[in-house]
Amino acid sequence: MIDIWWSLPLTLGAFWLARKLATTLKISLLNPLLVSMAIIIPILLLTHIPYSRYFAGSAILNQLLQPAVVALALPLYEQLQQIRARWKSIVGLCFIGSITAMTSGTAIALWMGATPEIAATIIPKSVTTPIAMAISASLHGIPAISAICVLIAGVFGAVFGHMLLNLFKVRIKASRGLAIGNASHALGTARCAELDYQEGAFSSLALVICGILTSLLAPFLFPVLLRLLG
Repeated sequence: MIDIWWSLPLTLGAFWLARKLATTLKISLLNPLLVSMAIIIPILLLTHIPYSRYFAGSAILNQLLQPAVVALALPLYEQLQQIRARWKSIVGLCFIGSITAMTSGTAIALWMGATPEIAATIIPKSVTTPIAMAISASLHGIPAISAICVLIAGVFGAVFGHMLLNLFKVRIKASRGLAIGNASHALGTARCAELDYQEGAFSSLALVICGILTSLLAPFLFPVLLRLLG
């Protein structure tokens, strides 16, 4: 049972160290999630502890994800006046973003010779993990690999998203938040919340809207993409 009791302290300690490192050095590539993985994975490999055992010891953190997502409602409520004033633009942008995210990933996969199963696995890469896995399963994809695709998209968005926005001189906080939340879901939203409260609020909004839109549109869009590109 030794691998059970120390997995939670290991996770918390690795993340605390990663956050401290990122805060001190202020290098976007030192994303706390990436650094935590770089610490924990070698330890598990060296000690020959299966991931399932490690996860069992820190399962409480996974259970806390649900109330953490609900907590995102607070910054949304505080931006409610702006959201009401711009709701048509927000929904329109999230609709375009969702279609683009699904089409781009699936098209690239099919052009590179991926099977329909792999294409179905990739299509929900830009929404949060539980939604992505459910969409993947409904399209006969591989939910476990979809979760990895979501993680990769989130990390890339959290690390490089603001660099690209700065490069293209996108200064409006609402626009920045919507773009990051659309492309890199919860990980990008967490990064937005660290940098600016308003960005975090709009990123949270995009995360929710894009999750809903992707869930509704993916079952109809995927067969069309297969027919055109498969």
